[in-house]
Amino acid sequence: MRLSDLQSKDVISIIDGKKIGNIIDIKIEERTGQIEALVVEPNHFFLNVFSSRQEFEIYWPEIEKIGEDVILVKMKV
Repeated sequence: MRLSDLQSKDVISIIDGKKIGNIIDIKIEERTGQIEALVVEPNHFFLNVFSSRQEFEIYWPEIEKIGEDVILVKMKV
């Protein structure tokens, strides 16, 4: 899977079913080369919650499932 494949998917919270945002980048652990987190640009709802931040990270353990169209995450806000 490529970064461009991930960027086309919506990020959805399994806690409340709302769209969190879209992936704009990934964070890679330099020593191991493994994906550490997805960098997400929040949609307008989450932008209000994270008011001072234009982007935030969803760490790999918070990702529940990567499907064809969506990425489901377990994220507390």
